[in-house]
Amino acid sequence: MYTYLLVNLFSLSVPLWWSFDSRIQLHKNWPALFLSIAIAAGVFITWDAVFTSWGVWGFNGKYLLGYYIFGLPIEEWMFFFCIPYACIFSYEALRYFFPKDYFAKSSTYITLVLSVVLLVIGCLHLDKAYTASTFIAFPLFLLSLQFIFKVDYLGRFYQTYLFILIPFLIVNGILTGTGLDEEVVWYNPAENLGIRILTIPIEDTFYGMFLILLILSIFEKFKKKIIIEAK
Repeated sequence: MYTYLLVNLFSLSVPLWWSFDSRIQLHKNWPALFLSIAIAAGVFITWDAVFTSWGVWGFNGKYLLGYYIFGLPIEEWMFFFCIPYACIFSYEALRYFFPKDYFAKSSTYITLVLSVVLLVIGCLHLDKAYTASTFIAFPLFLLSLQFIFKVDYLGRFYQTYLFILIPFLIVNGILTGTGLDEEVVWYNPAENLGIRILTIPIEDTFYGMFLILLILSIFEKFKKKIIIEAK
């Protein structure tokens, strides 16, 4: 009954506890982080609610508390805070413990290859709502960051996402049915490619990248603004 709630709380617990570590001190950036998460969540919760109403995906009441807001279970709302918080914590922790940006020189090529591949697949599957929306919107955002806004953190973002792939597979695996009798979150096979990593639709990988990168881009902007104002 409490599976989705427990997944959220467990994902948040360790990053929240270590946010006060004297080396990372993420708590000092809470205002910027919480505002960044709120803005991105507004976009993704709207997307989520629309796709839920269309039957692109849905939720198994067996694993939920039973409280809904705008058609989404309360646990889904929590997801858009707990998981991004854990990911941004990972980004900040990795930047402290591994200050070198190992993907700095290759980030442009990664962005180009990834974007072209996703755009081609997305355009070839316009009849699949999840595939088309994710594989078109995400690379367009990625390309804008690389070539219009010319941000300098994409290499670190790629490095962080590689690091969090293991917890991603665990968390998303549970939500999509790994180790459970049924899925917590189900997907309409007509709206995705049908390719799964264990039980996870491949679209989830890039949906997650999109969510975290959007939050990170807002967070970095707010942090820079705070530093400038402090001077």
